[in-house]
Amino acid sequence: MSKHGVFIVEEATALTVPISGRSSVQVVIGTAPVNMAEDPAAVVNTPILANSAAEAMAALGYSTDMGKGKYTLCQTMYATNNIYQVSPVVYINVLDPARHKKSLEEAQYPVSQMQAVIPVEGVLINGLTVKNAEGSTALTLNTDYTAAFNSDGHLVLTLIEGGAGASAENLTVSGEQIDPSAVTKTDIVGAYDPLTGKETGAEVIRQVFPKLGIVPGLLLAPGWSQEPEVGIALAAKAANINGVFKAMALLDLDTTKAKKYTDTKKVKEDSGFTSPYCYPLWPCDKVGDLILAKSAVVGALVSYVDASNDDVPSNSPSNTLLGVTGQCLADGTEVTLDQDQGSTVNEYGVTTAINMNGWRLWGNYTGAYPASTDAKDIWFPVRRMFNWQGNTFIQTYFSKVDDPMNTVLIESVVDSENIRCAAYAPDKWAGAEIEYRADDNPTTDILAGKMTFRQRIAPYTPAQEIENILSYDTAMLASAITGGGE
Repeated sequence: MSKHGVFIVEEATALTVPISGRSSVQVVIGTAPVNMAEDPAAVVNTPILANSAAEAMAALGYSTDMGKGKYTLCQTMYATNNIYQVSPVVYINVLDPARHKKSLEEAQYPVSQMQAVIPVEGVLINGLTVKNAEGSTALTLNTDYTAAFNSDGHLVLTLIEGGAGASAENLTVSGEQIDPSAVTKTDIVGAYDPLTGKETGAEVIRQVFPKLGIVPGLLLAPGWSQEPEVGIALAAKAANINGVFKAMALLDLDTTKAKKYTDTKKVKEDSGFTSPYCYPLWPCDKVGDLILAKSAVVGALVSYVDASNDDVPSNSPSNTLLGVTGQCLADGTEVTLDQDQGSTVNEYGVTTAINMNGWRLWGNYTGAYPASTDAKDIWFPVRRMFNWQGNTFIQTYFSKVDDPMNTVLIESVVDSENIRCAAYAPDKWAGAEIEYRADDNPTTDILAGKMTFRQRIAPYTPAQEIENILSYDTAMLASAITGGGE
């Protein structure tokens, strides 16, 4: 059809650039469809740094089948791509194609336009046997056919013109496929093999800083952290990473046990989620038909809040919109809490979500509450500020280690640190101050090469409760009625 006139063609808006921050880098442990990876064996029990969700999907594969027993790392990929665009994220995949696999039964698949699709997830290209329709001629990869995965995670075999199977109407295929259901909580917790020195599961967290130069800020295992063994292990790791750093573990409560809000106290306590370095969460989040562990959504949310706050974790994520469509148990049963019920859950030291013109995260307490009353341990943002300050101090002054222990070194640390900390007051905290005291540094310590500084910091607590006392002013009423006359 011919055109006559002036016309406009609009281009699609470019994807939003992920917001980046280093104060709350997520380290996520779980399973991914690594059969889609270029080298599946190379992405097992090793920290994989992804500066975008697309990068993670390319490195580890992606599937929308992301519940427990499937591909749980994809929950964080989804949350950091479709709910909050944040980066970077470190992924630790424990699904090992050499161990967690099963047979792909021999079957025939029709060829259409030189392609055959195997409508099964998890097919391993390595070891695949492909034959022509009669099953008499074995085809060779990259000689007779190529193999690639489509957006559904299904393997597509494309016949090469002139190859042995070019005229085939059906292909007979057999081999192996990964089996995420074979992964157990033992794989997530991981272990250290003293014979080989190999670390697996949560033990790999130790490698994140030495390999990537990134201090973990948040530890999570969506789909798995509701298991007490996993949650407790993550909280323990969060309290002591590489012997010096600290993080926070985002832990989900088991919704097969905590089916209503009043169950959360017992389930939290029975699970042992009482560390100041953990943030217990309940229930799951829904986005349309997808059910996500709340830890996956909150991990993305916390990273986003921090990165939007000059990469400082002083703001609580509580009362922030989650960007989800509902709350539910893992089986999909709908959960609807009002503010009163949500606050009851908070009193147990558990964070939840309430619908206040949209679903909002609701809760400021760490797992240490209510057993502890120490402000630095019970408030999530305060605990994280202590973690952040300690982690930052270590990295900032590590270069000073082994310098001559003289007044130049003392003044350098004190002056530099006080200037650095002053830059964050009064916006990020009320203040901070460091000093070197002679009584903290006796001659015996000096001779032993040890120096001690004393630092005080004052992060703000969240405005947990805002109260307005209303009263009836009868004099004001009388004045209005009489117009101020007699």
